[in-house]
Amino acid sequence: MPSSVKRIAPASPPRLLFSNDDYAVVEKPAHLLCHPTRPDGQFTLLEWLRSQYTDQPVALINRLDRETSGLVLAALNTQAASQLGKMTMRREIDKVYLAVVHGTPDPANARIDAPIGRMGLSESNPIYLRQTVRSDGAAAQTEYKVLASGKEFSLLEVKTFTGRLHQIRVHLAHIGHPVVGDKLYGPDPLLYLKFIDEGWTEEHQRLLHLTHHALHAQQLSFDWNGERVHYESPLGGDVAEFVRAHIPTHRLE
Repeated sequence: MPSSVKRIAPASPPRLLFSNDDYAVVEKPAHLLCHPTRPDGQFTLLEWLRSQYTDQPVALINRLDRETSGLVLAALNTQAASQLGKMTMRREIDKVYLAVVHGTPDPANARIDAPIGRMGLSESNPIYLRQTVRSDGAAAQTEYKVLASGKEFSLLEVKTFTGRLHQIRVHLAHIGHPVVGDKLYGPDPLLYLKFIDEGWTEEHQRLLHLTHHALHAQQLSFDWNGERVHYESPLGGDVAEFVRAHIPTHRLE
C-alpha cells in the first residue's frame, strides 16, 4: 500500500481472554496482523504479546488473516509450543468460526469437500495470492450450518477439517455465498487492488458493506493436562452491528 494511503487501524486493541503458565488465548481485532510480513514497522499481535510476556518465549499456535477477528492461541514456553504445535498438526485443536455471507445456502447444513490451490496469474486474475477450487489442489473440507437468515444475508457457523489458505472464504465463494466484506473473493477481486492503491472508498463501502471480511474465530477447544478446555469470543463491533441490522431474527449473545 503506498505510504500516502492510510491503512485501516484496528477498532480496538487485542484482549487477553485467558492465560496460564503454558499458553494464552487472545481476542484479535480485525485489521491487525498476527505476525510481521514485511519490515515496514506495522504493529502486530505477536509484538503485543511479547510486550505482555517480556520474560517468556511467545509463539503463535494458530494465525488469522489480518481482516479476520477472533481467538488466537499462543504458547508461553518452548515445551507448550512443541506440544501445541504437534496437536495442531494432528488436528486436535478444534475451531469454530462465524461468517456472514451473501444469500442463504441451501442446504442449510452441509460439508464442502473441494480441493483448493492457487488460482494462478492471468488476465482475469492479476492477484498472486488468490486461491480457488481446482481438481489438482490440496484436499479441503469445510462444514457450515446456517444459524439465521435475513432477506440478503445469512449468519453461518463454520468448522474446518483441513487448514488451507483462505479455506473458508474460498469454499463459501465457491458455493455462491461469499463472505460479506471480502475484497478477494467477493463481488470483484479488483476491489482488493483498488484498496491497496487508494484505501477505502465509497465504491468499497457500496459493494462490500464492511471494511473487512465478516469472519470471526469464535470458539477454541482442546485437551490440556487431562482436561477439555473451551474458550469463546462473542461476535462484536461492526460485524455484530451488521447482523443486528440485516439478520434481526438472530440474537447475539
